[in-house]
Amino acid sequence: MVKTEILEKELPISLEEFRLKALAWADTYPLAAYYNPNNIPYPHQGFEHLLAVSGGAALPLNEADAFGSLRKTLLAPHPLLCGYLGYDLKNQVEKLSSHNHDGIGFPLLTFFVPDLYLYFNSESIRLYTSDRKANDIVAAICATATPAPATPAGIQVTQRVAREKYTRQVERIRQHILEGDVYELNFCMEFYAEQVQLQPLPLYLALNAASPTPFSGYLKLQDKYLLCASPERFMKKEGQKLISQPIKGTIRRGSTPEEDKALQRQLRHDEKELAENMMIVDLVRNDLSRSCATGTVQVEEMFGIYGFRQVSQMISTIVGELRAEKDLTDALSGTFPMGSMTGAPKISAMQLIEELEDTRRGLYSGAFGYISGNGDCDFNVVIRSMQYNAGTGYLSFMVGSAITYDSDPNQEYEECLLKAQAILKVLGQ
Repeated sequence: MVKTEILEKELPISLEEFRLKALAWADTYPLAAYYNPNNIPYPHQGFEHLLAVSGGAALPLNEADAFGSLRKTLLAPHPLLCGYLGYDLKNQVEKLSSHNHDGIGFPLLTFFVPDLYLYFNSESIRLYTSDRKANDIVAAICATATPAPATPAGIQVTQRVAREKYTRQVERIRQHILEGDVYELNFCMEFYAEQVQLQPLPLYLALNAASPTPFSGYLKLQDKYLLCASPERFMKKEGQKLISQPIKGTIRRGSTPEEDKALQRQLRHDEKELAENMMIVDLVRNDLSRSCATGTVQVEEMFGIYGFRQVSQMISTIVGELRAEKDLTDALSGTFPMGSMTGAPKISAMQLIEELEDTRRGLYSGAFGYISGNGDCDFNVVIRSMQYNAGTGYLSFMVGSAITYDSDPNQEYEECLLKAQAILKVLGQ
């Protein structure tokens, strides 16, 4: 890959307009991936600001042996891999299965090697390409119409699980907790619309404007799309260092700075939320210990409170050093899926999730990210996200909350609606 750096003063338009035009230009390719940190301060930073495209096909990974196939792929030299791990890869990590309805149909995992990619910063862009002149690419981008945020009209969103059923299922979970099957379970429900025709990129721009997050992203995989406003990191690898940052604990933002601070203090001292967060921290520590050197797994920050546009969240940071004989695939398979999206104990929780939920999660609560040529990576947790199949017109998003024995079913239901608020708003609901 040939690197070209272009300063803003060398462009005929502003960097911001160039970025938007580049997104529209990338959207004409069969494969495109965009990662946007939204300039939000975050421990260990958010995503790199990156756009990648390919005019070819995704890598021919073997879905039946997904992690083994990924390991072989990573042994070959590559400049960058962009893609995702779907939640149902859990069936290859443990002896589990998935039989619920899936209206989108994303493959279990997908990665592609970009033909070209761009990094954005405040003063310039870095463009990497192998077979085209940088000046021609910049000219093509500048000639592209600038996209604008847009919300679709006339969409009827349906909630797959009614309030009454949701509260009954929460009571069932509380009974399982009483019987010792799990301590905590992340229970999710789907919102969907059928026979929808929309423009995914303007809708993503509207979602990102309404709910900017440090792990925002957009993925085009032929006729399937991910529109992601995730605030949560699954795993980052820097050299031998692994970083995982589970979120457990949510509260609304205040209408004034004083109310906001009071609500954040309330979250920081909520015994139920603290207990939920601590359980998942213990789970993530255990997951990291499978591939990290003894004594290196540490909790760097416990119960950090961070404010986003719609909600404040309680986030903990766990780090570890990868053992010399382990590789990135070991680290991913040993921690996947993110414990904050399952519950504890993890295997029992995932078994109950399959039994209690009505929708196969697919890409939801999986991980979207990129792997650099040196083996470093960054993956989010796919939450606060829409999935869209343009071929069938099926639009879907899911929300959930962590259920413990102390959970109030109606409060958990309201938390789900709070998390759905930004997406429902951009869908005109």
